Amino acid sequence: MTLAKAYVIIAKEHNNLYLAWELSKRIRSCQLLLSKAAMRGEPITAEEAEPVISSLSYLIFKAQGSHYDIATTIMTMKSHIQALEERANAATVQSTVFGQLVAEALPKSLHCLKLKLTVDWLSKLPLQALAEENMNSPRVVDNNLYHFCIFSDNVLATSVVVNSTISNADHSKQLVFHIVTNGVSFGAMQAWFLTNDFRGATVEVQNIEEFSWLNVSYAPVVKQLLDKDSRYLFLLNHLRFYIPEIYPQLEKIVFLDDDVVVQKDLTQLFSLDLHGNVNGAVETCLESFHRYYKYLNFSNPIISSKFDPQACGWAFGMNVFDLIAWRKANITARYHFWQEQNADRTLWKLGTLPPALLAFYGLTEPLDRRWHVLGLGYDMNIDDRLIESAAVIHFNGNMKPWLRLGIGRYKPLWKRYINESHPYYADCVTS
Repeated sequence: MTLAKAYVIIAKEHNNLYLAWELSKRIRSCQLLLSKAAMRGEPITAEEAEPVISSLSYLIFKAQGSHYDIATTIMTMKSHIQALEERANAATVQSTVFGQLVAEALPKSLHCLKLKLTVDWLSKLPLQALAEENMNSPRVVDNNLYHFCIFSDNVLATSVVVNSTISNADHSKQLVFHIVTNGVSFGAMQAWFLTNDFRGATVEVQNIEEFSWLNVSYAPVVKQLLDKDSRYLFLLNHLRFYIPEIYPQLEKIVFLDDDVVVQKDLTQLFSLDLHGNVNGAVETCLESFHRYYKYLNFSNPIISSKFDPQACGWAFGMNVFDLIAWRKANITARYHFWQEQNADRTLWKLGTLPPALLAFYGLTEPLDRRWHVLGLGYDMNIDDRLIESAAVIHFNGNMKPWLRLGIGRYKPLWKRYINESHPYYADCVTS
């Protein structure tokens, strides 16, 4: 098809419009066949392909018989292939961005839930008084308890993380959850967690917009958010680099993404020996794709001079952080340095993992793989035994379980932790 497209251009340049029309017609036949195969999800058969290939091959042979200048043909093909590559690269970037937007967008049913909860928050003053009481509870700074943090604007997803953690804990009253959300979701998040039962666990909800210290003069990421080219940068995603500032009195904390489900008691994480490291995480380099050179631009000397391209990547989503070691190593300052170095997006493109790989380099303790199993948001073929053995399963990828495009095989693992008895859930989600 690429060769035929080149000859279409050449034929037109030589005013051979009939040949150009014939080639274009056969190219469309090829495209139609490819589209049908994609729609049915099965390969093209030899019987289907043979007549299309034969007719197109004949026309290419006919075009070659026209004795077009070989140098012109080569140059035309090169420029055409280069244009195709540029379009493919642009489409890949666009697909990544659109996929991220789809994954982070809320269905109408969840918007409905958020609106009903927000009305409750604004109209019921006792809820606000109870929230104030939770904020001032000594439990939120008690280092004898087990602390978890979640940064999200998705009420239902956050609820699943909290419910699943509590349901699988041996002593739920010893758990404290620290949730940070944005101003739009703050009231809904408060209303949900104040009106549901969480088996004696403490749930604290904060509004990111009240973090006055998180400003342009301190955080490079806030400055980058003002750039029109950074519209796909989400500040809540970058809060993970400011955990010691948000919780200055805590010594150890487990960070959970809002697209995980907990299946085992996580309190054992707090007694793991991190051997002086800051971050306990599951490594992801069983496949070569997840090594540093796949995430970072090693053609830049500032990267190649400081990091091993074959170093093993690791996963965000379930991490245990030693906040004493974090403050000592000043990880946040490291993160700031690399964010400033990447202001022009030449070291990496998108995401929080690349700067984390740099900031936590040499300070990450590998955990047993069973603590954190990934891929439920894109991989349809994860072994059931691996899922069953996992302490945490992660729906990373664009096929989130709260979306219609979520993978049906895995959805029950997430839905079992939804409080379906809540009247707003019945009103909004079920209907």
